[in-house]
Amino acid sequence: MGTKRLNSMGEVIAIANQKGGVGKTTTAINLAAALASAEASTLLVDADPQANTTSGLGFARDANRRSIYHGLTLFEPFETLVQPTELEHLFLVPSEKNLVGATIELVGVEDREIRLRQGLEPLRDQYRYIIIDCPPALDILTLNALVAADSVLIPLQCEYFALEGGSEIIDTLQKIRQQLNPKLELKGVLLTMFDDRTNLANQVRQDLVNFFGDKVFSTVIPRNVRLAEAPSHGKPIILYDVRSRGAESYIQLAREILHNDHH
Repeated sequence: MGTKRLNSMGEVIAIANQKGGVGKTTTAINLAAALASAEASTLLVDADPQANTTSGLGFARDANRRSIYHGLTLFEPFETLVQPTELEHLFLVPSEKNLVGATIELVGVEDREIRLRQGLEPLRDQYRYIIIDCPPALDILTLNALVAADSVLIPLQCEYFALEGGSEIIDTLQKIRQQLNPKLELKGVLLTMFDDRTNLANQVRQDLVNFFGDKVFSTVIPRNVRLAEAPSHGKPIILYDVRSRGAESYIQLAREILHNDHH
């Protein structure tokens, strides 16, 4: 009976890296969309005040729309914040710039690092995956995401300092395990903006495999113009250009995750 209950609960995956510009939001949007297109019901939670995940799914700014801000600071039930998207199995909890205020408003609040976990709890059995896009900082919002999550997926750009960024987030992971969320696992390390024609990219990949072992996804995300263009059109890559290399790579990543989770 025990395992069955677990299988019916959605997995919460935080997409996190303290460094910006590593393809975090791109991964949040496009992995979620690819999972949804494989008919895995997916909730994408935008926990970044920049709200790029929200706009990248075609949601214009709207002062009247309820967002994660209302859930975290005003205790509004998260199910009332969920928005449908263009994809049948993909749903969004949007963000907004007011969320910056939450980092200040939550400072004095008791249990402030478990607000998101509490908010998502009633939704967990409604989705196969809940994916949280974290801000590129180790602030109270990222902390909330890592405490709410079962696992963390770390996108790393293939560049000289990738390993440094990787070991930083691993340190963070260990601290959170010790203090706030002992069950937090490393879902995997995803190489983004990968250019396999360069020696550096291949060297970095090898270094990361040496360091993280089989936690490095075999799927890599290439540098891809179409992937970079898609958010300004408010569409995930599978709706913007499904034949692009960028779309293929996220579809492959979704398959890899679904396959690993099945075993």
